[in-house]
Amino acid sequence: MAGEAKKKRERARKRHIRISRILYVMIFVTIQAAAVILMLRFAWDKMPFFYVICGLLSVWAAVHIVNRNNNPAFKMAWLIPIMIAPIFGGLLYVMFGSWWIDKSYREISAKISQQYRLSSDKVPTAEDAVRSCEDSSSMMISSYLTRISGCLPYGNTETSYFPSGEALFPVMMEVLRGAKRYIFLEYFIIEEGIFWNSILEVLREKVSAGVDVRVSFDDFGAMLTLPRGYENKLRRMGIRCEVFSPFNTILSPRPNNRDHRKICVVDGVTGITGGINLADEYINRREKYGYWKDTALVLHGDAAWGMTVQFLGLWEHAAKVKEDYADYLPVPGVGGSAHPGIVQPYTDIPLDSEQVGLSVYFQMITRAKHYVYIMTPYLILDHELLSALQIAAKSGVDVRIITPHRPDKKTVFFLTRSYYKPLLDAGVKIFEFTPGFVHAKVMVSDDSSAVVGSINLDFRSLYLHLENAVFMYKTAAVEEAKRDFEETQALSKAFTEKDLGKLTWFKRLWLSVLRTFAPLI
Repeated sequence: MAGEAKKKRERARKRHIRISRILYVMIFVTIQAAAVILMLRFAWDKMPFFYVICGLLSVWAAVHIVNRNNNPAFKMAWLIPIMIAPIFGGLLYVMFGSWWIDKSYREISAKISQQYRLSSDKVPTAEDAVRSCEDSSSMMISSYLTRISGCLPYGNTETSYFPSGEALFPVMMEVLRGAKRYIFLEYFIIEEGIFWNSILEVLREKVSAGVDVRVSFDDFGAMLTLPRGYENKLRRMGIRCEVFSPFNTILSPRPNNRDHRKICVVDGVTGITGGINLADEYINRREKYGYWKDTALVLHGDAAWGMTVQFLGLWEHAAKVKEDYADYLPVPGVGGSAHPGIVQPYTDIPLDSEQVGLSVYFQMITRAKHYVYIMTPYLILDHELLSALQIAAKSGVDVRIITPHRPDKKTVFFLTRSYYKPLLDAGVKIFEFTPGFVHAKVMVSDDSSAVVGSINLDFRSLYLHLENAVFMYKTAAVEEAKRDFEETQALSKAFTEKDLGKLTWFKRLWLSVLRTFAPLI
């Protein structure tokens, strides 16, 4: 009885957090909307002038969109509302279109690349091994990451793949307890519960022992899971905490670019990433959509330094400080021993004119010779990725995709299924995970290479969010990822064209609208 009462109190507390954050946003939006209405009322006699200015702004916006080096789907998604509502379309584009290039984002990418190079004599890279790689496809993907993102490949790294959050949980706790110098955590979602509270207890102990503990979370991701001002609570514990892009205004495109990365680094020696956020559903201690299927990757050795650099690069941006990266270099002789293969952690920063996450996925698909297996919670593809999957399957490559059978967002699930038919027609095999929800972001091909990280196969992850992942060649985790895919497939239902059924005219219309505006959803 006492346990049930405790659960009810916990549910009530979480409802209070959600309601208070939603009310805060609603009040803020209402105030801004009222301000706009009042401004228009007092400027009513100048409406013709206002219309002319807005019309010219929409013309400028349309010309700017057409001439940008952007995905055509994004261009269409913006041009249609501008044509339908030319008075307000240009204003919407100025406010939310990310038409400007945020200099600070480019600085993050440049800083990460610079710090990789500066530390390469302290943490040896595997660039020579890449050049002598037998697999030319993997060599070219690694070389692309090095040249374009500045993220370097490493050897001497033990890779351990975890097929679920509950398998990772005790290992992550052990890694955190072993910290001697610092713990860096960066997550999209943090929620109080068994998972986070267990971690927080260790963090408090480590702070008392003099360990540098830092936590970063995305304000939008934690909007419905943490109370406002939670960062101050952590700071009072001695934990350094930063909130990425605080959600304090709607008149900015910033809310569209979220920190979706999952990074845990300890002492520059051990790094953890994958799809797992710090909330109880990710370790199946709380059921949301049936069994929560997720994956994680633990790096022990030289490649963990790559994740350290990525964390510090964004920390500088959020905290507005300058860090001496040399202070965080792993202690010589502490870390991984010799392990085969190449491990290359990388990050994808929006608005830096290069879609790194998309390019890696695209190359893995188009360069696959025998098979490519994919697990993703969402399948909302641009023309290039859709064509790549179709051509690979038509060329005889065994292309298989696992998506959820139970959705977390019904509209996105409906949109995901809309891509099934063209893929099935091309010979792609699609499976839906019937026990619950797949949140894993995994791609593995030809028994040689794999990617595990935070990057979904949708527009938001590939174009708008800050993301991270790890590219691997001939490591132990590649085989483990393949085996996990096959075991997950055995629990999934093969989807056929018959399963799609016939759509009503209303659903076809709704689907057409969703597909058109998918880049902005």
